[in-house]
Amino acid sequence: MTKWEYATVPLLVHATKQILDNWGQDGWELVQVIPGPNPEQLVAYFKRPKDEA
Repeated sequence: MTKWEYATVPLLVHATKQILDNWGQDGWELVQVIPGPNPEQLVAYFKRPKDEA
């Protein structure tokens, strides 16, 4: 059975692509983006398979 780890990341609207690309290069898959605490910010939820090492 696959075990997962999760991350919650603030996204700034002026740097969204760069932030998403950086997390994607580290093996994280974007699950959802929701509004953040203010209009300039979003919150991204990521997951990736957990290392079994």
